[in-house]
Amino acid sequence: MINHLITQKNWQTQLSEAITSVDELLSILQLESLRAEVYVPKHFELRVPRDFVTKMTIGDRNDPLLKQVLPDQREQIKVTGYVADPLSENTQNPVKGMLHKYQSRVLLTITGACAIHCRYCFRQHFDYSANMPTADAKENIINYITAHPEINEVILSGGDPLNVTNRRLFAWLDTLEAIPQLTTVRLHTRLPLVIPARLDEALLDRLSQSRCHIVMVIHCNHANEIDVMTAQYLQRARVAGVTLLNQAVLLKGVNDSVEAQTQLSQRLFASGVLPYYLHVLDKVAGAAHFDHEVRSAVALYWSLLAALPGYLVPKLVRELPNRPFKVPIDIYSDT
Repeated sequence: MINHLITQKNWQTQLSEAITSVDELLSILQLESLRAEVYVPKHFELRVPRDFVTKMTIGDRNDPLLKQVLPDQREQIKVTGYVADPLSENTQNPVKGMLHKYQSRVLLTITGACAIHCRYCFRQHFDYSANMPTADAKENIINYITAHPEINEVILSGGDPLNVTNRRLFAWLDTLEAIPQLTTVRLHTRLPLVIPARLDEALLDRLSQSRCHIVMVIHCNHANEIDVMTAQYLQRARVAGVTLLNQAVLLKGVNDSVEAQTQLSQRLFASGVLPYYLHVLDKVAGAAHFDHEVRSAVALYWSLLAALPGYLVPKLVRELPNRPFKVPIDIYSDT
């Protein structure tokens, strides 16, 4: 690991100082020799917070955290079956800024921005400009939820919902908590992993006061993403009453081994987080080189069942277009 500490700065400063230059990232990691294998994308550019880079190993071209963020020449190869909108989300938004795919839950894309650009992201081609909720849309969202009493949970997503300021986030919480039928607010985020300081005192205090259950799903793919400081911040969130879950994506060359998955589950549990889902890759254009055959995923899963207690084994699932649920992978027939 990089053997220096980042001077503690507030999370917004860290966000603004994220690395966006491929050359700078390779220089910090002493991997300039990789330059010919990397390209500078015009769409979905490199973005990685410096705190996350300190968790990478200098000189290791196969570092599992580096592989998640470094643009690869293979992203430019068009592969049949890998498309811009693999989940057909553009057909699931009855109100601007909201997706209603699951019966009892709606998802709000409250921002299109992320602190980190993960190269396997299934929304890297998503048209956020056409789906960001405006002030008028917020009223429409409230009316839609109220007209559908089966909805009891709102998922804040994006982008990354923790990428917005506390003031904007708290305004959304105030709005949602005023809708009596809602019992749960869920946030899907990588900020606690890439800029742990995002879990600041003001945020945790506000979440602890919510009348709703607050669930935070961090998207951690490798144990190295959770160092001592990150674990401390996650534990603070747990003490504040936040339910912490994790969903990971199975990525070739990153976490596709029994050892990597076992270490991930154990590190999560030690940090107060329970494994939730292990997704096979959504077939998004540009990410085919991360994908695995389902048969390999199933074989890995059987090994995890033997290696870990049941409460540390995430559900192996895929998401398919126009299905109102995560689709469990049949570990009996897919062998």
